[in-house]
Amino acid sequence: MKSYIYEVFTKIIEEQIRNGIFQPKDRLPSVREIKERYNISTSSVQSGFESLVIKGLIESVPRSGYFVSQITEEPISKMKMKLPQVVRDEVFMKNVMLTSKRSSEHRSFNNTVPGDLLIPQKLILRTMQEVIREKGASLLRYYPSNGLEALRKQIARHMGMHGCQLNPDELIITDGALQALTIALSSVTKAGDIVAVDSPCVFSILEVIANLGLKVVEIPVHYRSGFDTEYFRKICAENKISALVVTPNFHNPTGIMMSDATKKELVGIAETYELCIIENDLYSDLYFEEKRPSCIKNFDKKGLVMTYSSFSKTLAPGIRLGWLYAGSFYSKAERTKFALGRSVSPIYQELITQLLQDNKYERHLRSFRKKMSQQAFQLLEVLRKHFPEDSYFHKPQGGYSIWGQMPGNMDMLKFYQYCEEHQVLFTPGGTFSMTDQYSHHFRIVFTERITSESLEVLKKIGEKSLEFLL
Repeated sequence: MKSYIYEVFTKIIEEQIRNGIFQPKDRLPSVREIKERYNISTSSVQSGFESLVIKGLIESVPRSGYFVSQITEEPISKMKMKLPQVVRDEVFMKNVMLTSKRSSEHRSFNNTVPGDLLIPQKLILRTMQEVIREKGASLLRYYPSNGLEALRKQIARHMGMHGCQLNPDELIITDGALQALTIALSSVTKAGDIVAVDSPCVFSILEVIANLGLKVVEIPVHYRSGFDTEYFRKICAENKISALVVTPNFHNPTGIMMSDATKKELVGIAETYELCIIENDLYSDLYFEEKRPSCIKNFDKKGLVMTYSSFSKTLAPGIRLGWLYAGSFYSKAERTKFALGRSVSPIYQELITQLLQDNKYERHLRSFRKKMSQQAFQLLEVLRKHFPEDSYFHKPQGGYSIWGQMPGNMDMLKFYQYCEEHQVLFTPGGTFSMTDQYSHHFRIVFTERITSESLEVLKKIGEKSLEFLL
């Protein structure tokens, strides 16, 4: 994968900081020194220093230069939820407006789709026009029910670049991620079966499970390892669990990334109790560090893992095209897909095929991830500095969201009312569970345009929230 020009010096400085060669408060070489030493442009040097600032390794002092930051250990919440073991079967009826209502764009922190600033409009529309000219009237006919072969091969190639080997013949193209999840669950469960989910869990997943007549048991996520495997193992020993639906990388809503050790352990539990893992891989392409994290599917040797994703989170929400790797469950999944719809939009299939095979998608992702990491950094700075001291905001390593926890003595009703009055929209934690465990949590999404005005409003809300402490 192509590197940024500035990495010729930023990697060296980063390594020297982490190895203690540069100490906190040490002054770094000037822009001019770096420019002359590495023979790169001033703008490249400045971009490199900016990337180190975003990572929190250095800070800029006006008219003095760049200095090593006072590095402190990332605060990790010690929260460990004790969720009820009772299996619930009630339908999750929350107001969908809590996750989709918009105020002015730059004050919406509740929409998990790319904002206008991040959608590559010119790239998508130009490529779509090329597809229409080339394919013509063939776009008006049915495509194969399992999806265009060229597209399935390109998706398998994309995943293979990151160590996840998928057989294109076991891939199914779907009308978005939720259809993929519906097909996966329908392939391994029947009404009344018990399905485990990570908790907190995104509203739409809970709705799919409820609509299929399935029962739910929630398994807490962990900030360090990503998942409470001990609790999950206990639940499996006491109940017949048919499937686990889990988002291992940049979990929505918490932003947590599951460790490889935990991913391997989950596969082991699935083998022991003969259950299917349905892996939500929607956010894995949105990593902020150097490489894409591994999938649970990478560790699957017995065909117990199905993986699904879509392009609505990385390109545009209106592109309703997803995919499901059904593996050993392919036969049942293929029939279910056919029953839900004969063919996915031909123009979307040809569009994504073109973007993948020309590496335009990869180039888009590079700039997309950079902008997302910048916005996450900006929000975290304001949240941690201006909200109550006992609040906690988890630093994401990728994805879309920051998970916030307010002090237990906060009057959350007054807090949300004040936010509503100032047209600032968060997603309350209560929408992510069938329990009341997350009443003092909320999700902040950083996909919309972050402006100085929106940061100032957020700052005022944080300072005002001190008045809502009981």
